[in-house]
Amino acid sequence: MRHGASRVPRRKLLRKQVKKNKTSQRYAELSKSVNKDTFLDIESAIALVKKTATAKFVETVDMSVKLGIDPRKSDQNVRGTTNIPHGTGKVRKIAVLAKGDAAKDAENAGADTVGAEELITKIQGGWKDFDILLAHDEMAPQIGKIGKVLGPKTPNKRNGTVTASVATAVKEIKAATRVEYRADKGGVVNMPLGKVNFTEDQIKENMLAALDAIIRAKPSSAKGRYIHTITLSSTMGPGVPLDVSLASKASGH
Repeated sequence: MRHGASRVPRRKLLRKQVKKNKTSQRYAELSKSVNKDTFLDIESAIALVKKTATAKFVETVDMSVKLGIDPRKSDQNVRGTTNIPHGTGKVRKIAVLAKGDAAKDAENAGADTVGAEELITKIQGGWKDFDILLAHDEMAPQIGKIGKVLGPKTPNKRNGTVTASVATAVKEIKAATRVEYRADKGGVVNMPLGKVNFTEDQIKENMLAALDAIIRAKPSSAKGRYIHTITLSSTMGPGVPLDVSLASKASGH
């Protein structure tokens, strides 16, 4: 061994290697049950996702939709919020920028933290103990003060986190029925559809509501095929491809 080099016990290295192999072997076995060239109907896909969710925790069911857009163009940015009927099963911590009656309404709706200028100062100091920050319309002019600190968590009108109805927004998020969608740099939208312990009908209804919102958000400047692929998966499971035509029709399009 070279002088000064760190020495890791062989037993520890072996444990890490065994853990890595177990994980990869598990995934490899699960992947055998999915034919990437076979595009399933919604019911069959959901059933397969639930079957391959074998982790020791309750996994989330996710949907990934590859869109025919150019994310580099600002007029083809697919982004927004929608409600799914059965929620995601995830509880989120919410902070709200509001004052007066709006602040009281947010507190009564179940917001975890509510404040105005003092909350902005707290955030400027690095406080980020929340999953989502909402802002009442009245506080909109001051949001620029925390934009650099929050980055993508900064409230804005486009995704509904700046609103005149903060109480309604808090209730929807707390009930986990309100979800945000946004195309990434590759033109892919990823959305949670609930937990694997939801019924198949609940996951299906959530999926159709989410897909409907994405299709309705199609930019007018986007040409050609809009929905390229739809894939369902659990947190630790393999992706299951859906028949795009069947899924789109089921969502009403």
